[in-house]
Amino acid sequence: MKDIKVLGSGCANCETTAKLVETSAKALGVEISLEKVTDMARILGYGVMSTPGVVIDGKVVHAGGVPDKKAVEAWLLA
Repeated sequence: MKDIKVLGSGCANCETTAKLVETSAKALGVEISLEKVTDMARILGYGVMSTPGVVIDGKVVHAGGVPDKKAVEAWLLA
């Protein structure tokens, strides 16, 4: 199971990113634990300055803008 955090204030791009991660994981049959992190102190703790950010198993894999679907699939399959 992959531990995934979507970092952001809850804006439209953050919600879109969380939904993209969720639907991609379902389509690929990958089990995930998804958490939406909105606390700015926690977000900055990951070193993310622009949101949405994506953290998988403790590693920041994306920051700023909605990620590409192919990139999300690659992260889930890695």
